[in-house]
Amino acid sequence: MASIPRDDEKPSILLVDDDAALCEALARAFESRGFSVRTARTAAQARKEAAESPPEYAVIDLNLPGEPGLPLVPALIGLDPNTRIVILTGYGSIATAVEAIKRGATHYLTKPADADTIVRALYGEEAEEAPVMERPMSIERLEWEHISRVLREHNGNISQAARALSMHRRTLQRKLAKRPRKY
Repeated sequence: MASIPRDDEKPSILLVDDDAALCEALARAFESRGFSVRTARTAAQARKEAAESPPEYAVIDLNLPGEPGLPLVPALIGLDPNTRIVILTGYGSIATAVEAIKRGATHYLTKPADADTIVRALYGEEAEEAPVMERPMSIERLEWEHISRVLREHNGNISQAARALSMHRRTLQRKLAKRPRKY
């Protein structure tokens, strides 16, 4: 019968994401794959966790409340140069992917990404790309996703979100009253 590895023998991973449900689901998935998991919801929490015990692996959301996830990459590598880091984002772009790799990330994945894909990326194996949707999201849906993200970043404050979007507050209120098509 195989023995269960002690926590100090398991590879350590730090999951940093402000989405509590996603973070908990990933934590369970990584624990079932033999990792010792710690989580953080903000960059400040992640820095504190990493300072106490630098992780061997990290999965960091690009868009965190307050400070974004990218500055965490060199901070974690500064604590342990062997830390392997995957950046996750719902808003992927070539520019941020290049910046993440320049700062020391091992891989850059767009959400949704399952635990197996993330593990392959952490180990440096070729991660499968998410299948391209047969019919891409509509412009209305993309706009809705962007507005929703900016509104969340400003804690639901419509006036601040409107300024960040370079949009009149009333225009933003009208857009929020509409519901986008699914795709």
